[in-house]
Amino acid sequence: MDRLLFGDNQFFGVNHMSEEKARAQAMRFQSLDAIMSVLDAAYDAGVTTFMCTTHDRIASVTDRMRTDPERYEKQVFYPCMPYAHKYANAMAEEGMFGAIRQFLPDGGLMDAAMRGGRSLAKKDIEGITTLLIDAEMKMFTGLKTPVVFLQNVVVDFLLGMGFTDAFRIFAEHVATRYDAEPAFITMNLPRLLDALDSVGIVNPIVCSNINKIGFRMSGGIDSYLDALHNRKFRAIAMSVYASGAIRPEEAIEWVAGLPNIESIVFGASSRANIESTVELVDRYWHS
Repeated sequence: MDRLLFGDNQFFGVNHMSEEKARAQAMRFQSLDAIMSVLDAAYDAGVTTFMCTTHDRIASVTDRMRTDPERYEKQVFYPCMPYAHKYANAMAEEGMFGAIRQFLPDGGLMDAAMRGGRSLAKKDIEGITTLLIDAEMKMFTGLKTPVVFLQNVVVDFLLGMGFTDAFRIFAEHVATRYDAEPAFITMNLPRLLDALDSVGIVNPIVCSNINKIGFRMSGGIDSYLDALHNRKFRAIAMSVYASGAIRPEEAIEWVAGLPNIESIVFGASSRANIESTVELVDRYWHS
């Protein structure tokens, strides 16, 4: 994995510290051209991995990039699924069967439909899960997706429910069907690592909040530091700036000094902020 991954929160009005900033960002990025200008700035700064949700508007991004393969030759996507609002909106607007038609993959339509039908009839969670993964991956057809994430809203729900076998289902399908590494986003790193161990997922890729002040680090910062020092997994740090509560230089220097950090995912709305983060990582992350 690259050391720096570019995230998409800023494009969809997500800011954990300021609703006002979130609204302003959502307004600014209503057009595809506005989103592409920032993605182009990241790409030109050497940040060529886009860790993104499966929001409907990301499909427009992937369509744009497919039309210019030379410009985006190095572009890599790390899809993060599911984007739950998408399903809720489709059900409300199109009805159940309209939503199914909308999200079924183009390739293997009959196979997908058969799997879905059997799964619903037998209440087969594994079949439904793999069908939904295929639906989410539809927008990335023909693009590089070497890592695929299960979103924290689902990961942490499954943790709470104790349905840890779902992690194995996800991991096996992503690996076999897409030749990709399965990965997980969580708000409780220590507890997820225990769950992944219990279902035999070895050396997993896990993205979680990791920052100097313990912002949104469920279980406490000490348990995260213990995991980074003593457990076998590949960590991706998000919210390293704690939504602006930590100065960028201080934040990057602290994270870069931790063991077992493979990557940092960050969001930015301007070329200057992207280039500043790249410069800080180059300065402090030497090993």
